[in-house]
Amino acid sequence: MPNLLRKRAALLAAAAALAISPLALSHLDENEFHQSYRQSYFALLGANFGPIGAMVKGEMPWNQEQLQGFADDFAAVSTLNVLRGFPEGSEKGTTRAKPDIWNNQEDFASKLDDMTAAVATLQTTVAGGDRGAIAQQVGAVGQACKACHDEYKSKDYLY
Repeated sequence: MPNLLRKRAALLAAAAALAISPLALSHLDENEFHQSYRQSYFALLGANFGPIGAMVKGEMPWNQEQLQGFADDFAAVSTLNVLRGFPEGSEKGTTRAKPDIWNNQEDFASKLDDMTAAVATLQTTVAGGDRGAIAQQVGAVGQACKACHDEYKSKDYLY
């Protein structure tokens, strides 16, 4: 039985990857690879966190199985090394990344670590099925995301 569950989980992950790959690929620009890489990363985070928030707010029907799938994928994406998308010189071009990222890379990396930890906790909280605890952890993830957005993300594209 556990093997069947693993196969189903792998199939679900593959289906999710195929479903969201056009979203990631839509950001690819060979002339601005690093900007494209990080924009794709953040688009995938949003594509998974959005439905979680919608279920918690009641804007989407609660479906525990789907919720777990989004939480699992959200956690997996959050562990990718997005910092390689911020090398020196990539602050120019089509980006919403404020130049402060390159001046405060240690703080930026720390905020990313906080977000990754909050997302991992959300994944295990969703597995527990307690809607109140899930809602509380969704708020914690939102705060972790906001901490970075407030300092390091411009509302408009910078060139």
